[in-house]
Amino acid sequence: MNNQNGEPRSVFRLRKAMGLKCSAVDQLKQVNNGMYEIKTMNILERIVENKRREVSERKARRSEADLERSAFFLRETFSLKNFLLDEKLTGIIAEFKRKSPSRGVINDKADLLDVTTAYAKSGASGLSVLTDETFFGGSQKDLEKARANPIPLLCKDFMLGEYQVLEAKASGADVVLLIAACLTPVEVKRLAVLAKTLKLEILLEIHGREELLHICDEIDVVGVNNRDLKTFSVDVNRSLELSKMIPPEKIMISESGINSVATIHRLKSYGFKGFLIGENFMKEKDPAIAFASFVNQLKNGIT
Repeated sequence: MNNQNGEPRSVFRLRKAMGLKCSAVDQLKQVNNGMYEIKTMNILERIVENKRREVSERKARRSEADLERSAFFLRETFSLKNFLLDEKLTGIIAEFKRKSPSRGVINDKADLLDVTTAYAKSGASGLSVLTDETFFGGSQKDLEKARANPIPLLCKDFMLGEYQVLEAKASGADVVLLIAACLTPVEVKRLAVLAKTLKLEILLEIHGREELLHICDEIDVVGVNNRDLKTFSVDVNRSLELSKMIPPEKIMISESGINSVATIHRLKSYGFKGFLIGENFMKEKDPAIAFASFVNQLKNGIT
């Protein structure tokens, strides 16, 4: 017999005895002779599982029609591509991030509007705002606040369906992130086409050569995440290796693990036009000062 969640009572009793929650963290799978094994999900799987639940709850509170009535639907968007190609700017997409699964709390004291405004004034080519609440401490409200800045705004989240693309538009985003590790090539294409109809640009994030097949005509920028989303280990060489395989007509950016001007110069020599940096600034007491100092080093050729 099953309990109210459709779970066999034997599994329910075993899970309780082992102190396991009925969540994405652990799953019990029956194997031969009535024995069970535990399948432990990696970090990305946990995030995606939780994201599906979050989005379902948000849909119940706010319909797609409501999203489309947002004032942000009528605004002219900024082009991240154009800003990245503007040599007077830094190429840095400066990210506001309070916490992460790998580091825990990074900075929960910094004021979002103060920090993002300082980033924009100091030469950021774009802003990235985490909107995932559970794992990164963000929200759609953060995106709306950051919209006060006159530069491209990336909605950084784990997009799984059309509702989230509409939600990003309704919150003031100019760019949406599609993560190849979370989506099939067909899903990337479908969401990218929708984003284009909303005048949004698309940043496709890849982590390995097997994800190059996710690149389609609608993709504006290809980002190589140096962080493995399954283990959260970081290796900037991932960007260097994949740069040779990305179609030359696509603008490339490197994400994660960038903590020095020397690294930016090296990435530029491989054709990268943008550099998404968050934790390197957010870990400081005053991220605005940290960013301004980094930009000063970059402009003056200090490594």
